[in-house]
Amino acid sequence: MAEPPPQKALSVYLYIPNIIGYIRVIMNCVAFALCFSNRTLFAILYFISFFCDGLDGWFARKFNQVSTFGAVLDMVTDRVSTACLLAILSQLYRPGLIFLSLLGLDIASHWLQMYSSFLSGKTSHKDVKDKSNWLLKAYYGQRLFMAFCCVASEVLYIILFLVADNQSESVLDACLNTLKQSSFLSLTLFVTLIGWAIKQVVNIIQMKTAADSCVLYDTKRSK
Repeated sequence: MAEPPPQKALSVYLYIPNIIGYIRVIMNCVAFALCFSNRTLFAILYFISFFCDGLDGWFARKFNQVSTFGAVLDMVTDRVSTACLLAILSQLYRPGLIFLSLLGLDIASHWLQMYSSFLSGKTSHKDVKDKSNWLLKAYYGQRLFMAFCCVASEVLYIILFLVADNQSESVLDACLNTLKQSSFLSLTLFVTLIGWAIKQVVNIIQMKTAADSCVLYDTKRSK
């Protein structure tokens, strides 16, 4: 395959949503560099970066600057930032295996979904019209529903990071202690737990359906 002209390739790298993606990467690097010295600043930078995840998608559609590179950059940034936060939480709470398992599920689910989408000739991993599971269709078909689940998960992780006191604390104890505090914080934690739980179920379903797609591709190719 011939390489694209340098000027055309450069224009894709300089798409507005991709520039937003670069800014997200920088913000995340700064956030994690300061995560233990300034937890509040970390939370602010991390959440702004996460908010920009939806912003770059809006700009991509608004200016017709949707690109495969942008989609990959977006997903890699999301997965790496969440993975880093989960890795930190695994050191702050016991059992840390809970967060490491969530990290593995998140990466495996999205990587399989992305790969199976390309095998099927789809342009986006969010195209699940041919899937039979209603929850997976609702998740990717309703932007507000997906946004709620994603925001809830990230906010839950940020709250757990902010309220962590020591390395021996149980994650269950941390949640119970948080629920005993202000009504607003308790309500926020309760709502985010619902969205987080739905997202984990979707991740499991997504991983299974994506694996099935890969197996189906293999069986068709072997005929």
